[in-house]
Amino acid sequence: MIGELTFSNSTLTLLALLAVGLAGLAFVIAAFGSVAARTRVRPSGQPIRIGDDLKEVLRAQSTHIKRLEDAVRTLNRTDKKQDVQIRGTVSNLALVRYDAFEDVGGRLSFSCAMLDAQGTGVVLTAINGRQETRVYAKPVMGGRSSYNLSAEEEEAIRQALAAPEGQAVSAR
Repeated sequence: MIGELTFSNSTLTLLALLAVGLAGLAFVIAAFGSVAARTRVRPSGQPIRIGDDLKEVLRAQSTHIKRLEDAVRTLNRTDKKQDVQIRGTVSNLALVRYDAFEDVGGRLSFSCAMLDAQGTGVVLTAINGRQETRVYAKPVMGGRSSYNLSAEEEEAIRQALAAPEGQAVSAR
């Protein structure tokens, strides 16, 4: 979506506290303004009467606070959705290049592990020979595969999981 903002929980809390503080400040200003405008002393024991202006200010501030609370809740839901999406993205990559056959050089064969933060994803392997190239894709769950893995595929997975998140690793 265009124009969507994401804030951390601490930022959202700070925004809510700022809104409450501003509402309190408006209340104090309105209360002192109302008292100063009347310039009469209240006899002790009588209840304070809130003027219509102050009531309107309080209603408006209450509406603003409700809107801010709704916005904070919406931003928090959006943040949680994006957090789930981010955790599922490919963030750990490693590429291992090697010579699959003795008569073919140049390290043109490779195994590439593409995993998310939980070690789930795929390992792709391309075996390059003189006459043909074969490509294999094997699923990976939690850093392991239900398929037999070559030493190079296992190494690519190990390096991808060991690499700092978001950083690709290329070896050999």
